[in-house]
Amino acid sequence: MITFITNSAEETIELGKKIGSLLQKGDIIAMQGTLAAGKTTITKGIAEALDIKDTITSPTFCLISEYEGKMPLYHMDVYRLDSAEDFANLGTEDMLYGEGVSIIEWSEKIMEELPKKTIILKLIPHEDGSRTITIENWPHGEIK
Repeated sequence: MITFITNSAEETIELGKKIGSLLQKGDIIAMQGTLAAGKTTITKGIAEALDIKDTITSPTFCLISEYEGKMPLYHMDVYRLDSAEDFANLGTEDMLYGEGVSIIEWSEKIMEELPKKTIILKLIPHEDGSRTITIENWPHGEIK
């Protein structure tokens, strides 16, 4: 497990850039954290590292947003789904096993549908505005 502490949204985005610069096609990031933990904020940095020019927003109401850059980014939010079966029925298999990177917010709800190689990124916000970010199952060496 790798642990980082960020003290602002800008630092969280910078960490996202570092993570994004190391990602490879087929990587899946299962994000976990409370409301306003910084899941979309860190995704903005990952997207920037992938040369995505679009504005990244939370896909809570559309469920899946697809962005084009060095490789596709599939940004999913499963908060509004009732079950892992609902996730499977969205047709996400092509995204999870495709040519891009998948980021899934609120992944706690659907972990049984994800492959064992899934990278788990947990965000814990603190009252002072800082965040503790832990990464489990990281396959790409040191994040500098």
